[in-house]
Amino acid sequence: MTRWATFDCYGTLIDWNGGIGDELARLWGEERRVALLARYHEIEPRLQAGVGGALPYRTVLTEALVALAGQEGLVLPDGERDALARSLPRWRAFPEVPVSLSAVRERGWRIAILSNTDRDYIEASLATIGVPFDELVVASEIGSYKPALGHWRAFTERTDADAARHVHVGASLFHDAQPAAALGLPMVWINREAERATVPVARQLPSLAGLATALDALVPE
Repeated sequence: MTRWATFDCYGTLIDWNGGIGDELARLWGEERRVALLARYHEIEPRLQAGVGGALPYRTVLTEALVALAGQEGLVLPDGERDALARSLPRWRAFPEVPVSLSAVRERGWRIAILSNTDRDYIEASLATIGVPFDELVVASEIGSYKPALGHWRAFTERTDADAARHVHVGASLFHDAQPAAALGLPMVWINREAERATVPVARQLPSLAGLATALDALVPE
C-alpha cells in the first residue's frame, strides 16, 4: 500500500527565516535582523488568520512588511513594499534537503507539499530543490491557511491517502504540529531552532538528514 509523507515547505525545506531575514537586514540593517524577524513572525499569522485564506501569499508578505514597518516606526523606502514578495523565488533550500528527499523517494514513499503560499512560488522553490513531488496543495488554490485543516482535507480528497500510512513533516509547531496532532497524524518535527515541543510529535530531527529512516520506523514498508 502507498505510504505518503506530506511536507511543509518554508522553514522545513526552504530557508524561510533566512529569506525574510535577509530582506529585513537589507532594508533596515543587520543589527535589526533578529528583533524584526521575531516581530514579523507575530504579524504574519495574525494577518493570515484575519483574512481566512482570502488573500494570496504574495499579498500577505507585502501587507505584513508594511505592518511591520508601521508598528516599528521604520521608513519603508519607495518601491520596497513588495520586497519580500519579490525575494521569495530566490530563497535557498537547506543544504541537506535534496539528498534527504531523494532518499525518501527511493524508499518508496510518495511525497507532497502542503504550503501557505501560491502556486508560482512553490514552482520556483521546487526548481531550487530539484526533487519532484507527487502532489502540491497551496493556500491560494484552496482558500485556507494553516493551521486550519484545509490543506490536509484537500490532500486526502485528491489522493485518497490512508491516514494510517501518512506522516507529516514540518518545522512549525503552530502551522503543522498542532493540526497534525488534531488529526491524529504522526509528525516528524524538523526542529532547526532547538525549541521545546509544546504539542505531541512522533519523531524529532534537527534537519532532514536521517528522515527516510525516521519515516520507515513510523510506517514500515
